Amino acid sequence: MRIDYRWTVAALALAVAGCNKPEAVQAPAGGTAAAPAVPAPAGQDWTETVAATPEGGFRMGNPAARVKLIEYGALTCPHCAAFEKEASGPLAEMVRSGNVSWEFRTFLLNGIDVPVSLLARCQGPGPFFKLIEQVYAEQQSWIAKLQTMTPAQQSQIQAVPPEQQPRAVAEAAGLITFFGARGLPESKAIACLTDKAAFTPLEQITKNGVDKDAVTGTPAFVINGQPVKDVASWDMLKPKLDAALAG
Repeated sequence: MRIDYRWTVAALALAVAGCNKPEAVQAPAGGTAAAPAVPAPAGQDWTETVAATPEGGFRMGNPAARVKLIEYGALTCPHCAAFEKEASGPLAEMVRSGNVSWEFRTFLLNGIDVPVSLLARCQGPGPFFKLIEQVYAEQQSWIAKLQTMTPAQQSQIQAVPPEQQPRAVAEAAGLITFFGARGLPESKAIACLTDKAAFTPLEQITKNGVDKDAVTGTPAFVINGQPVKDVASWDMLKPKLDAALAG
């Protein structure tokens, strides 16, 4: 799978093409028996227990959960946004039980994914899941700012040195203001957008997704180390999680 890191508005078409197109399936009848909940540490909730992983993602939940879910998601991907809207509530309940952990890995489909991923990760693990939920909820709005740029505005950004382009795209999309309203100071946002080292884990996540977990589009999922094929919606994923919990 060739990943195009160019920031250009045309790359948004690649983002849509690179997204899986989910087809809802009927969940199996009967369901599975609920596994006993695993208590979180005193005074905590597993959904509030978020940590960085060695692979570069952020994991919510019990690190020793019986079922370990990994999601590869591109923040420009509309199908990922649809999954987030459907799944975040019920998946959080599974995580809250202590039996399921949810790791999110920011996958790059195109260059526009770079600045938004850098900003989403900039404040570390704590606010990450809430931030990506809000990024997806407002996805059409901030992407529209890029889609309506004039050719002259696009050319102006393309003329910026490559290491400065993430900042330029973030400013054009209103993302620095967006994250600023959610607790990220402008100075820290700019530092994250211009930190060359911050790009490395994003590139590594994408490379590992393609090479190790057979990711060909987003959203893509791995359950207990095994890639889940042909699953791109909550209706399709939940039976897989139920089966893993019952196993």
